[in-house]
Amino acid sequence: VPKATRVIQLFMSGAVSHVDTFDYKPELIKRHDQPFDTGEKIELFQSDPGTFFKSPWDWKQHGESGKWMSGLVPHLASCVDDMSFLHAMKATSNVHGPATFMQNSGFVLPGFPSMGAWVSYGLGNLTENLPAFVVLPDTRGFAPNGPANWSAGFLPAATQGTLIRPERPDPVYDLFPPKESFINAKSDADTRELLRQFNENHRAEREGDSRLDARIQSYEMAARLQLSAPEALDISKESEATKNLYGLDEEITHDFGRNCLIARRLLERGTRFVQVWSGADNGFPRRNWDSHEDIEKDHGDMGRSMDKPAAALIKDLKALGMLDDTIVVWTTEFGRMPCRQGAGRDHNPEAFTTWVAGGGFKGGTTYGTSDEFGYKTEEDTTYCYDLHATMLHQLGIDHERLTYHHNGIDRRLTNVSGHVIKKIIT
Repeated sequence: VPKATRVIQLFMSGAVSHVDTFDYKPELIKRHDQPFDTGEKIELFQSDPGTFFKSPWDWKQHGESGKWMSGLVPHLASCVDDMSFLHAMKATSNVHGPATFMQNSGFVLPGFPSMGAWVSYGLGNLTENLPAFVVLPDTRGFAPNGPANWSAGFLPAATQGTLIRPERPDPVYDLFPPKESFINAKSDADTRELLRQFNENHRAEREGDSRLDARIQSYEMAARLQLSAPEALDISKESEATKNLYGLDEEITHDFGRNCLIARRLLERGTRFVQVWSGADNGFPRRNWDSHEDIEKDHGDMGRSMDKPAAALIKDLKALGMLDDTIVVWTTEFGRMPCRQGAGRDHNPEAFTTWVAGGGFKGGTTYGTSDEFGYKTEEDTTYCYDLHATMLHQLGIDHERLTYHHNGIDRRLTNVSGHVIKKIIT
């Protein structure tokens, strides 16, 4: 029996440092500036290990659960009793592109469907007026791999994510007719009917072509979006209190806050899966979480832009009675090292943190641990396959039975791995 019907995925592109946000390590604080020695040879992505490097932010306990949280995320700290933390996440690549693919699709190679596409394929639409799977990118650009991160892969093409840019006058390409256009309501309806007839005749001669089916569906969806999307994306009628809750009154939180608020509005109106991105692969100065040079500055900016809106999303969904059947998952491609790279931190695929809220996940819980420094996983190591299997389980899907036959193989989101993490779900 499903505990959840919909998902919001918050993806932090660039690799968030777990030891500066959610994974408290007193021993790391104790050994600050001592030589980083684990008794083994360590090869990092682009540096040699420096000294132990404590977080620039202080840590405090929060909530009834007493969860330790960094001062970088004070708003999320107020939500800990609604959140389930996975502190022993591990990736199989320390390169952004492949690792981002892995967290989205379960594979480090391109060409595989994202989780949003799998959920869209397995459960279908909740409404005919909006796409089942919507993507809200960072306003500054795409993460590594770009739109391939929300690809349908070998699944029917109609399951791929629909890109929406709420900050633009035309948030979906050609959503509105050109100004001074000859188009009116009647001519638009007549054109759609004629197009439908042509498409049906065309499809009758090309049975089984999912690309053609997807193209026809996209035209039909585009017509419905002309009515539904402007209303769903219009936040002007939200109360000032709600807009301020998401940080729309502050420049640093405005963009991510608006996208989180629109994600909630889309779910209210029947979208099944919404992916919200924080971070863009646009080089320097850093516009993502890839804090090689200055963890305090770069994570400071990214953390302030994300913390308040993400916490607002949890609180708003809870107040509206939507959190019970909505999974909110916060993730990143890998972690960062507990040692210095100058004033920053290098990549660390051996340990990072993900958290989940709502949708039948137990709040105030922790599963898995990293070692005393946050360098490697130590207990209950968790891969994306396990997280995906657990989320599908909460959506009422057996991850081993949601398959698609492709090139002689029954493919699935969890590949040949994955187990449901029963300790963190009800």
